[in-house]
Amino acid sequence: MQFNFLISWYDKALQWAKHPHAIWYLGFLSFIDSSLFPVSPLLMIIPMSFAEPKRAFNFAFVVIVTSFLGGIVGYGLGFFAFEILIQPFIKIMGYANYYQMMMEWFQKWGFFAILFGCFTPFIPYKIFTIGAGVMQLNLGWFLLASAIGRTSRFLTIAAIIRWGGPKFEPFFRKFLVKISKSSAHN
Repeated sequence: MQFNFLISWYDKALQWAKHPHAIWYLGFLSFIDSSLFPVSPLLMIIPMSFAEPKRAFNFAFVVIVTSFLGGIVGYGLGFFAFEILIQPFIKIMGYANYYQMMMEWFQKWGFFAILFGCFTPFIPYKIFTIGAGVMQLNLGWFLLASAIGRTSRFLTIAAIIRWGGPKFEPFFRKFLVKISKSSAHN
């Protein structure tokens, strides 16, 4: 997978953080990420929080709520529209392997698969939300796992950035450069 876009995206997100409507864009991105859109809200919340560390928890709250609501939409899409909308989307986006693996996880672990899906940066959360709907995982367990997982993930990110503030930003930038360079060689 190519990640050489990360540095330019990160720099752009640092600029967007100063926009008066940035928090609305973040909420919208988070909402659609949980159900369909292939870009993680991490690509906005982290730079926005670095740009304004005192607002990191505000950003986290917006992402928690909108990600949770988007997850409900993803669950509904999996439950009601898998064959019509989701199955072709999975093929187009190249998520077939993720989807198959996630379905096996649901059969084995259910609630804990959703909880894991809330944290992992390697498998998009939307795969878990849609898959939970397809598998008709108990809605209550899905909502509980999503609430615990998404809240924990984004509050942890906010706390680290709020605590570390701008002094962590150079380390994060170096990490992105390293990922970008290593993906370009693969």
